[in-house]
This record gives sequence, C-alpha cells and structure tokens, in this order.
Amino acid sequence: MKLYNAPIPAPNPRRVRIFLAEKGVSVPLEDVSIRDRAHKSPEFRQKNSLGQLPVLELDDGTHLSESVAICRYLEELHPAPPLFGSSALERAHVDMWIRRIELTVMTPVGAVWVHTHPYTARLGTQYKDYGESNRERYAKALQWLDRELEGREFVTGSRYTMADVIGLTTVDFAKFVGLDMPADTPHLHAWHARVSARPSAAA
Repeated sequence: MKLYNAPIPAPNPRRVRIFLAEKGVSVPLEDVSIRDRAHKSPEFRQKNSLGQLPVLELDDGTHLSESVAICRYLEELHPAPPLFGSSALERAHVDMWIRRIELTVMTPVGAVWVHTHPYTARLGTQYKDYGESNRERYAKALQWLDRELEGREFVTGSRYTMADVIGLTTVDFAKFVGLDMPADTPHLHAWHARVSARPSAAA
C-alpha cells in the first residue's frame, strides 16, 4: 500500500496524512508534483482518471481516490480511535459536518483559488469578478461556523473527528490563498488553535 501525495499547501492529500497520524498508521508516500502537472499525465490518469490527488494504491493494484473515501477505507482497517464516529448518530453527524464544510466553506475558497490566484492563471480563463465575490462568501461561511462552534471543543462536539480534519485543512489552505479568518470569530479561532496544536496537524 502507498499514498500518492502532494505536500502542503495541497489540502486533500494533507487530510489523509493527518488522518493517518491520528491513527498512528504509517503508509509510504510517493510525492506527485502538482507544479509540474504530473498528476495530469497519462500515466497518473491510469490511477485516477480525473488526474487528482491523493490516490491510495493497494497491494493488489486497486486505486482509491477522494480523500474522505480513502480515510473511510482506512477507518475500516484501523477503527481506533474512531474518527468517523462510533454510533449511527455520531457517524451521521460527522458526515453532515464534512458535507457542510466542503460545500459551505471550501467552495468559496476554491472559487477564489481558481479565479484570482496567480498560480492558477495558466490553467484556463479566470473570472476575476466571480472569484473576488467569493471572498465575502467565505467570510460569511466562517462567521456561520463560528456561531456553530460556540460551546464546542470540536466541530461535532467533544470528540475530534474527520470533520475537524476537513475544517483545519480548508481553513489553512484558505490562508495560503489569501483568505484569513475574520477577527470577529472567537470560537473559530479557539477551535483552530486547539486542532492546530495536535501533533497530527504537522503531517
């Protein structure tokens, strides 16, 4: 088994690395250069036809892509500590929050990244007005998340889960893109400090 990986700031491979670190599981990494567009090569598209990272290669040659799907597979192999919840309700809450963060928080980050950042200018037409409009959308998403985090240690409550992994990697990637957390989000800032202090955050 090995993980086709890309280093920080790529958020999706980092999700899997954090997950593995929380589990105390080691998987060999093979870095694929996003800058050189190696993930878009015909050879790599044999592993993931969408040309995206990360990809988990199993011993039998099977390939899994999509970071949450990879982590769900690894959770089945290494169930402790449970990062997707330990009951039907907990698992549903974790899935709910993963979905919410990806759609509500990550979507505007992606729009700013694709349509305003100089790194992505060579990839196609940038609609800069649309990209810039998503800065406010991202700020409002974080203000919403701040309200939801009031009185909670972690995203779903008192236990660190995959939803925190998704949240951390999203907010950190947003900072790389040039999107800071609003000053008026104290609960979000406190949560970010807590999850960033975990050893796994360095993965």
